[in-house]
Amino acid sequence: MTTATGAQEITYLEAISQALDEEMRQDPRVFLLGEDIGVYGGAFRITEGFQDKYGEWRVLDTPLSESAIVGAAIGAGMMGMRPVAEMQFADFISCAFDQLTEVAAKNHYRWGAAVPIVIRAPYGGGIHGGPFHSACPEAWFFHTPGLKIVAPATAYDAKGLLKAAIRDNNPVIYLEHKFLYRRIKEVLPEEEFVVPIGQAKVVREGQDLSLITYGAMVHVALEAAEILEREGIAMEVVDLRTLVPMDTDTILESVRKTSKVMVLHEDTKTGGVGAEIAARIAEQAFDALDGPIIRVAAPDTPVPYSPPLEAFFIPKVDDVLEAARGLAAY
Repeated sequence: MTTATGAQEITYLEAISQALDEEMRQDPRVFLLGEDIGVYGGAFRITEGFQDKYGEWRVLDTPLSESAIVGAAIGAGMMGMRPVAEMQFADFISCAFDQLTEVAAKNHYRWGAAVPIVIRAPYGGGIHGGPFHSACPEAWFFHTPGLKIVAPATAYDAKGLLKAAIRDNNPVIYLEHKFLYRRIKEVLPEEEFVVPIGQAKVVREGQDLSLITYGAMVHVALEAAEILEREGIAMEVVDLRTLVPMDTDTILESVRKTSKVMVLHEDTKTGGVGAEIAARIAEQAFDALDGPIIRVAAPDTPVPYSPPLEAFFIPKVDDVLEAARGLAAY
């Protein structure tokens, strides 16, 4: 879609593709590796045409081995390259768990070695992918010192955070939500921009309660906030954008402003990112609270394949509304 000013709207998916293209054009050390990303252009067509443009040595089709993909990326990164490795679906990142948590995350601690790699991980449900293609794996790595984790919710952040991740000297897990790929559109600046890692953003101001979230749930939160406003409840929405390092200052500032807080994420509830956020608030802003810290998250089961069950499983607007109304009246 073209706007009245002639600017072109691009999708979340196209923003990711643009970031990769720009960084590869600017820095010959940047290269891509993953399953079917070259000739085929990737499972979601994000790297379509890249191999023709940059050659097969900078857009590498790999065997079906996530451990080998990440291991090769770590080695290349330690030798001065800036690899971007794709997990075709984030669920399969578990096959590379040892490489990420025992090698990439610890090399700087052990001998000061930089590991400038990015792991692109298409994650999340809403696409009827079932239990092996819909997981949110952030909590697995959230507990691992040495890894950075980003989770953009908009096309602007998808592009800006990916560029920042590629330029970072640390291993970064880049969570890109599959449900947003072609559903979210935005007009992006023509000039180059980068979104700094580690900075949350208040995407909607409010005075009555705060909702802390990230990824696709940002849009669920904003839709719920619109409905609540018509009921006289002003809900502030904070988009974390980065999970590690977490912008605790922005979270606490919002909590102290509203005195009531909810945490929303698509991942399952027990041991999730929301539990850590709740703990930090309880430790550092307990005196500001006028109600319990509420978590809205998926139930502790694998992601169902059945569309009706998946719709029940993933947190939705009605879930947020029910929790928010109860908290506002507390």
